[in-house]
Amino acid sequence: MWEETFKTHTDSKPNGNSLASLCKPSTGPSSLGLDFSLPGFEHVYGIPEHADNLRLRTTESTDPYRLYNLDVFQYELYNTMALYGAVPLLLAHNIHRTLGIFWLNAAETWVDISSNTAGKTLFGKMLQYMQGGGETPQTDVHWMSESGIIDVFLLLGPSPSDVFKQYASLTGTQALPPYFSLGYHQCRWNYNDEEDVRNVDAGFDEHDLPYDFIWLDIEHADGKRYFTWDANKFPTPKNMLTGLKEKRRKMVAIVDPHIKIDSGYRIHSEIRSRNFYVKTKDASDYEGWCWPGSAAYPDFTNPDMRAWWSSMFSYDQYEGSMDNLFVWNDMNEPSVFNGPEVTMHKDAVHWGEWEHRDVHNIYGLYVHRATAEGLIHRSGGKERPFVLTRAFFAGSQRYGKTVQKMYTETDVGGFFKSPEPELLLRWYQAGAYQPFFRAHAHLDTPRREPWLHGETNTDLIRTALRERYALLPYWYTLFYNAHRDAEPVM
Repeated sequence: MWEETFKTHTDSKPNGNSLASLCKPSTGPSSLGLDFSLPGFEHVYGIPEHADNLRLRTTESTDPYRLYNLDVFQYELYNTMALYGAVPLLLAHNIHRTLGIFWLNAAETWVDISSNTAGKTLFGKMLQYMQGGGETPQTDVHWMSESGIIDVFLLLGPSPSDVFKQYASLTGTQALPPYFSLGYHQCRWNYNDEEDVRNVDAGFDEHDLPYDFIWLDIEHADGKRYFTWDANKFPTPKNMLTGLKEKRRKMVAIVDPHIKIDSGYRIHSEIRSRNFYVKTKDASDYEGWCWPGSAAYPDFTNPDMRAWWSSMFSYDQYEGSMDNLFVWNDMNEPSVFNGPEVTMHKDAVHWGEWEHRDVHNIYGLYVHRATAEGLIHRSGGKERPFVLTRAFFAGSQRYGKTVQKMYTETDVGGFFKSPEPELLLRWYQAGAYQPFFRAHAHLDTPRREPWLHGETNTDLIRTALRERYALLPYWYTLFYNAHRDAEPVM
């Protein structure tokens, strides 16, 4: 009697909802919330990821900020809508003190913010101060999660660096990245084939432009069967990787957590035979639609599944891989094209009988963790991994690069459309001073390698790239401080 329908999708809500607990106390409520009042604070920050100003605004006239990892194809600016990652950490700051609220809950979460100073102009505040009257500024924050328990940590500072250290003591510090990963990365969806990779690589040499990584998106694999190579486009991946290695360069290939349902695909057959897929509420393997077509989703909450996934990155399992091939986890919110809000049904079931609603925001962290551990294991524990993840949660920083957090970055040039040459140049000049420096572009965009925009712009982009490389020891020191002492890189 508690089920809800969203468009064509039905959520069975087997444990009821917050009203159900009044009638069925044995199940417990499936939603919870808590209010926090912050006297003396006007300015609050955090709760990434949102395409909004750094300072969080009040939400009395808008939706609350939403934390629910989603594959959003084209997101809106200055909006409280959910994006790819979620970190339920909010910071309050004034001239005397900084403090944090860490709401440890991986279910869908909303954060409502109100303030008794909202709407008052700076002049009005000054006048009130000079007249000696008025109330103490106060911000109120209301947290709401769909399921789980109230597990909240108050980080008392008093300085910003103290709050970062206190948060790191709970969730871990930033993994120390390999030195070479701090250079420039050239990526697009997709470099077409081995010849295209060779030509782009040669273009950097021809135009005297430094770079360290070239990336391959989903088109490199055989029919989007990850851990494979398209035999027509990439018939000799080891030769391609060897050519890069001779110049001390690396490659990143995408490995996503939606597995093509194909009895002839070894990865799928092994996951199914080991019963490692997420289940439906009726205990069958959960199936959805993603890049390869009909796909199933490995249950990364299961430690046995994670251990098996990690083993697939060893050189004898990942055919054509070498020690200069690294990994990118995308679509790990998880993305389900025909699911509600392009993600998994909340009543899907994970290892240990957890509903997906309980663990949604932590799914991407587990994908990232298993992949990073796979790269560590393939080297016998001797090398630090490089893995980029799109979806993230509190603690993802322990396993490597996340889009945002310590590795603040943008897709240089923008993922969509085609920037004017000057905008592209400015993007390079800004990107050179961000922790992670990567160009990326959509499949349908015109090619925009750094030398395609006229000699003057090529010269200026070269200068920006060289400035980045001149500062690599400094960047590495910043990351070491982040790893050791939880100091933000940017």
